Amino acid sequence: MPSCFDILAQDPASRARRGRLHTAHGDVETPVFMPVGTQGTVKAMTNAELEELGAQIILGNTYHLNLRPGMDLMAKAGGLHRLMNWKRAILTDSGGFQVFSLAKLRKLTPDGVKFQSHLDGSTLFLGPRESMAIQKTIGSDIAMCFDECTPWPATHEQAEKSLELTLRWAAMCREQPRAEGQLVFGIAQGSVYQDLRERAVQELEKLDFDGMAVGGVSVGESERQMVDALDYVAPFLPPAKPHYLMGVGTPRQLILGMLHGIDMFDCVLPTRMGRNGSAYTPTGTIPIKAARYAEDFSPIQEGCTCYACRHHTRAYIRHLLHVGEILGARLMTIHNLHFFINLAREARRHLEQGTFAIFAQGILDAYPEAK
Repeated sequence: MPSCFDILAQDPASRARRGRLHTAHGDVETPVFMPVGTQGTVKAMTNAELEELGAQIILGNTYHLNLRPGMDLMAKAGGLHRLMNWKRAILTDSGGFQVFSLAKLRKLTPDGVKFQSHLDGSTLFLGPRESMAIQKTIGSDIAMCFDECTPWPATHEQAEKSLELTLRWAAMCREQPRAEGQLVFGIAQGSVYQDLRERAVQELEKLDFDGMAVGGVSVGESERQMVDALDYVAPFLPPAKPHYLMGVGTPRQLILGMLHGIDMFDCVLPTRMGRNGSAYTPTGTIPIKAARYAEDFSPIQEGCTCYACRHHTRAYIRHLLHVGEILGARLMTIHNLHFFINLAREARRHLEQGTFAIFAQGILDAYPEAK
């Protein structure tokens, strides 16, 4: 099988690299930030706006899409790309995280999870076979293995038992049919335990997935513990394959991930924080809803080229947020997604030019570790 990933540049001072991921819906330049479109839409955004921002790939979610609109309609539509009229790449989460975080009641079995829907309490079953079949119907460019997202906190014994299940399910996922051109990534769990993280990557690599994800982070542990987990897995990540850090994170955490050789990131923060009135900028976050911006007629960020900053002021956007107008949430979302997508774009440029270390330190200084 030909490689789906090319490494174009490498930072000499870290594991950061500039790459290109080949998918059925076009190449994805990495490092890349992937906007989250859980239910077949990135909240408050049109496809045209996402394309203008430079979004190369978005996320959909197996759990949610299977519940609504369901796979009968998905199959009739011809898959998620056609249903939402998105021409670029899509990655689908396996649904494992949602089963463990949203389901009202659940029972683990060797072949999956029996659980109650968070919508109506109906009894459902999801396992590696079901998850991969759903993702095949969705037709995503990248399908994720069904895994157990190890809860936090967990003892070593609990994390090891969870990892055993994840590895069993990964082997089952590997054998399932996939959509034409669909890539499949394994997910390394192991909580905060070095031996388990190392084992996870080594065992998954034997299954020869198209890419490797690091899961079970940003689930309640400290940033330091997240970085420790990256320290554990980074030396073992297959260098010729794309690396994906799931559900992360802040601008600081994106940079920390890149320094550990991570190529792909997703997080709900830019959209969620935007709707709540916080804007990301090169010097930190700004609470646009604060009273001090009531008469501030400058853009959210000077020099920013996003639609919100080109056309509107802090004072106007603050007004919209205060009166609950939908446009306020939309403008904030546009800006924040622009910031995150551009952060990855700038990282690629600096990796090509050999100046990544300086760029990375600037972001780390602007977004210090939370105490």
